Amino acid sequence: GRGPMHIASVRALVHLAAASRPTTRLASSVAMSALVVDPFCFRQFDDPTYAGTRIAMSKEDFEARANAHFDANPGCLVDGYAPFCKHIFVENFVDATLPYVALSEDLQPLVRSAYEARNEKELPVLSRWIPATKVQPQKAKYLDLILYSREQIRKENAAMGQEDSSDAPWGIISVKAQDEPHEIPMAPITMMRNALGVEQGGSGVPLDREKYQASVDFWQNHINLR
Repeated sequence: GRGPMHIASVRALVHLAAASRPTTRLASSVAMSALVVDPFCFRQFDDPTYAGTRIAMSKEDFEARANAHFDANPGCLVDGYAPFCKHIFVENFVDATLPYVALSEDLQPLVRSAYEARNEKELPVLSRWIPATKVQPQKAKYLDLILYSREQIRKENAAMGQEDSSDAPWGIISVKAQDEPHEIPMAPITMMRNALGVEQGGSGVPLDREKYQASVDFWQNHINLR
């Protein structure tokens, strides 16, 4: 995993916090920015075998670009699946390719599956994909920056026995390359893991049957590349 607040109120709190508290950032001690790349997202920069969106830019430069967009676009935060989750949709500035394709009959024989966890403390869940070498990836139009509040990040880190060294109001916990300027459904199995709670690597958000069905409708017709 990784009361609701009005976007304007969220932004006001963010800038109030940014003006009043220092933080430790990726490489240097500077005035706190609203957004920081969370360690959970580092694999998208550092791991050449990562199955999702790979980011060919330093964490520091990516973080700077994200904060520049945030500062220049008041009201850019979009509500996510829980009050602690927000999204920022921005044009693809890292030339990332789409990490998924429409699942056609021709591609069915290429499907692979395995039980996997994103780290050693998570509950492994069933994943499926097609080797990226079998399909020509297309450049995505947008990036979905998925943010978790500092409070939620600390809650999940504590459950996993991990430390949190940042005071920035929002952590970028994932980046998704996509062609839509709005959220696409998270995988059904991810929703199930979230519902199991932070002890199993989820967020603790209960399963919403309507959102779960929307996820099934999307992901039974699409598949990830890796």
